[in-house]
Order: sequence, then structure tokens, then C-alpha cells
Amino acid sequence: MLIEFRVANFCSLRDEQVLSLVASKDKMLQETHTVATGLKAAPHVLRSAVVYGANASGKSNLIKALQTMRGIVAESATVMQPRQTFAVPPFRLDAQSAQAPTTFEVTFILDGVRYQYGFSLTAQRVVNEHLLVYKAFKPQRWFQRHYDAETGKDVYEFGAGLKGAKHLWEGATRANALFLSMAVQLNSEALRPVFDWFINGLVIFNEQVQLSPQASIQMLQQAEGRQQMCDFLSAADISIADIEVVTHKGLGQSVHVDLEAGKAEIRTEEQEGFQLRFVHKTPQGQAVFDLMEESSGTRNLLFLAGPVMAVLHRGLTLVIDELDTSLHPLLVRELVRLFHRPEVNTEGAQLLFTTHDTALLDAPDLLRRDQIWFVEKNGEQASELVGLAEFSPRKNEALERGYLMGRYGGIPFLNPTLWGSH
Repeated sequence: MLIEFRVANFCSLRDEQVLSLVASKDKMLQETHTVATGLKAAPHVLRSAVVYGANASGKSNLIKALQTMRGIVAESATVMQPRQTFAVPPFRLDAQSAQAPTTFEVTFILDGVRYQYGFSLTAQRVVNEHLLVYKAFKPQRWFQRHYDAETGKDVYEFGAGLKGAKHLWEGATRANALFLSMAVQLNSEALRPVFDWFINGLVIFNEQVQLSPQASIQMLQQAEGRQQMCDFLSAADISIADIEVVTHKGLGQSVHVDLEAGKAEIRTEEQEGFQLRFVHKTPQGQAVFDLMEESSGTRNLLFLAGPVMAVLHRGLTLVIDELDTSLHPLLVRELVRLFHRPEVNTEGAQLLFTTHDTALLDAPDLLRRDQIWFVEKNGEQASELVGLAEFSPRKNEALERGYLMGRYGGIPFLNPTLWGSH
């Protein structure tokens, strides 16, 4: 369960920005919109949060930053080659930031234990890395790593809480690899839960990782999953009575690489494919449609249904950039409400998303004040993230109207002189 995400010097996010999912002391909708943690530092954590902002304000960069952090954890020990550089863009509109490290940190809860993990890096190397573990109120520092520019070496400090071949893992960690990732690659059982949270606990969709039908197809191939999928679509007022997955085999092309010979060839091989067929029923009759005959909204909802159900079932954190793309506003509301229904969301799953749908702000009982965030660029073109709670809105304040009037920031300001007068 995600508690907090911090990022600094990534794309337009120049200064440190903090997204917190720690619930405020407000008792409003507490039983449905928050999860009790049993921790004094964060007694309740939000089940969802939404980020608003104008185009190019930086809200997508916030999602991309979390995705980039996840990717570095996943790949730095296995995919990265020696002396390969990190593709992590800093803030480039001032010389100091362009040369400074980029910093990421997450705090999350896993099996009742709070973890705080972060690192800083330049294009060439990791310059800092740390892990704090809160098995009691006071944290245990499992490891701290920092780069000593005078000696050109990494300096490590280990705490008693981290068990295993620490110095072996230290010796194997390259400048452009994370200690966490390398230790897990070398079978650290103590650090594996932290690594696995990034790989399996975070599900992120944006322009770089788009929705695909694979997760939904896997569900549809099982009788129980197919019924759940149909019920999900029916609840969204889509008249689909059944979905058939037709398996077929055909010829397709694949690329085979011979590393020793340094050659690649394209081969034509038999491949397995899937075709989805949708059964629509009305009082007047029924018909069967192919996937491409369905609307883009139905397709997106179908592709989203599989991941959403998996996230709810396993208690994961789902992160989506522009959730409202090709979805009717009422469907967006119903998706958010799924995460707020304790009888459905029994495992503490979370939803973090960006949107332009301002109608959500005043939808009855949809969002608490502490679930709403805004991103806006300042005069130096650096993105700033601000929670609605910082503006202390009144209980019955018209939030959508206030947002569109610019009261909370996060909206575009158009210069009428550029459009001419009519």
C-alpha cells in the first residue's frame, strides 16, 4: 500500500514534490475511502487519489517519475550493461538542475511493516541509496550507500536488521546498478519483499505502457472470470450478455537473433491468436459483434476491467494517467467507487490517477478533500504539486467552480490577445 512518493529534478518536477496518501483526521467517508493501518505515523491511508492539471502542467510527469523509479529497480541489475547511462531527464531550464542528480523515494506498507526506500542518480551512476524499515515505531536503517567523489568509490553502511551476504552484494553492485536490485538478484530473501512490491505491487498505465487485452483475455478464458467480466460490463450499463474467446492458429513472422554469428533473421511460424466475440442481447433479439465493432469506450473498459479486478483481488496499487480517456464520465465515477467499496476492495487496493474530468470534484460522496491534488507550473516553468486541503475549502464549497476559476491552480491561462478579438 503506497503511503508517499517523493521526486525531485525529474523533467518539469524540479524541486522536491511530495504526493501523500496519508488520510487527514477528517472523519468524512473514513470507513469507505480509507484503510486503517494500525500505524501511529499513518493511522489511515487513502484508497484513491486524483491529480488535476492543465496540459503540459507536469501531472503526467508525476506518473512517469513513479514508473521510471519502478523501471530502474526492475532493470538496473539485469538489463543495464556496465557503463550504460540512465535515461532519466533532469529539469533542464536552469544550469544547476541540469547537472544535479534526480531523486526518488517511496514509502509503503507491506504485511504491516512500513518501508522507506529511495535513491539519487545522475546519467552515469547512483550517488545515494537507502532503506529504512519500521518494524517498530523507530526505524531500522538496513543500508545506506553514497558515492564519495574524492575516492571515486561507493561507501556503504549496514544495519543489524539486514541479514545475508551484505559485502558480497556490495562488491557485485556496479555504479549504474541499485544495491537493492543486485542483492535480490543474488538471492537476498530479506530485500526481496521490497523489490517485489515495485515489480508486482505497482501497476502503471500511461503513454509508455498502454492498456492491452491480455489480462482481460486471461480472465475470459476461465468460466468464473468470464462471468465477472460480463457482470462488470453490465454494471456499466453495457448490454453485453456474454464474451467468447475464440482461439485460432495462423502464420506469423518472428525475429530470431543469433548472438554468436551477429545475425538476425525473420521466420514465418505458426502462432496462436485470439478473437473476442461479444454477444449483445435486447428484448428484440441478439447479435454477435467482433472487438473492432465495439466502441472505443467499450474496448478501453474491457481492457481496463482485467487489471482492475486483479488489482482489487490482490490489494495492489493501480496508477493510470488520464483515466477519463475514451471513458464516459459516469464510468470513471463507477471505477473510482469500486475502490471505495469495502465489500469489493477487501485487500486495501489503491487507485491513483490523473484526469481533466472536473465533474468528479462535486460528485456526491466520491472524493474526500485530501484525495484531490493539483499540478501547476510556476514562473520558472517548474511543476508544483499542491493538495486541495492546503486551500482549506469550506465543507459545502463548489469545488468544480472554484477550480475552473483558478482558485486552486492547475488550469491553463489563455491570453485572449493571441486569439484576436471578434
